[in-house]
Amino acid sequence: MKITLFTSNKNRHNYLINLLSKISDELFVVQECGTIFPGVIPGIYPASKIMKEYFEKVNNAQFKLFGNSYVNNSEKNIKILPMLSGDLNKCSLTFLSDFLKSDIYVVFGSSYIKGELVEYLVKQKAINIHMGVSPYYRGTDCNFWALYDNNPHLVGATIHMLSKGLDSGPMLYHAMSNIKTNPFEYTMSTVKSAFHSISERIKDKSIFEIKPVVQNKKNEIRYSKKIEFDEEMVKNYFNKEINLKSKTFDNSLLKEPYFLDIKN
Repeated sequence: MKITLFTSNKNRHNYLINLLSKISDELFVVQECGTIFPGVIPGIYPASKIMKEYFEKVNNAQFKLFGNSYVNNSEKNIKILPMLSGDLNKCSLTFLSDFLKSDIYVVFGSSYIKGELVEYLVKQKAINIHMGVSPYYRGTDCNFWALYDNNPHLVGATIHMLSKGLDSGPMLYHAMSNIKTNPFEYTMSTVKSAFHSISERIKDKSIFEIKPVVQNKKNEIRYSKKIEFDEEMVKNYFNKEINLKSKTFDNSLLKEPYFLDIKN
């Protein structure tokens, strides 16, 4: 089985690369690379004291859940095409041709894919991992906003069919976590839940038996944009008393939820 993954370059992304390499004969990775020090080095997020503090907590949680994840190509079945973050939509299908001959396509953490590439991937029934529980939270930084809105029961991931619209494709299932030690480890553990669920379900081919369900946009609570996640919102977030157990999971709000096994 050949898998192509469109992703980024932080520890969690490398963890997913290693996980998928174990279940594939060949893994092709298009890896967009940005700073691994958000909040310190200007990039998608501004550099400031409060942003540095926030992302230090994110990175600490990432390390606890994923360790120092380096790409392990000991089986020599991984081919990586690295590029700067934002370059993906400048690539032609011809340029990417060696990476577009797979059986399965997975998207996690790449740029918002547009143009002829997204049209190709939609035809190939590519699967997207959206960190947020759709249709309630769509856009960017969704799990941050779910906690900000006091909706800890809506922190998780949505595995759905890739679409031209952002996070709007038909849903396959939700990936959740019961690891509620603190807000940062809780949200990061839902990333791990998404990774292990998709790896397991690709391996046993059960993912191809799940009937996609169209999202009901009437249930949307928040559609967040990157610009809204700023220093003022982070300050407000730190000043909030976030109770991870204030609301319990309601499976009627979720589609075939997968919960992370604490052993993973």
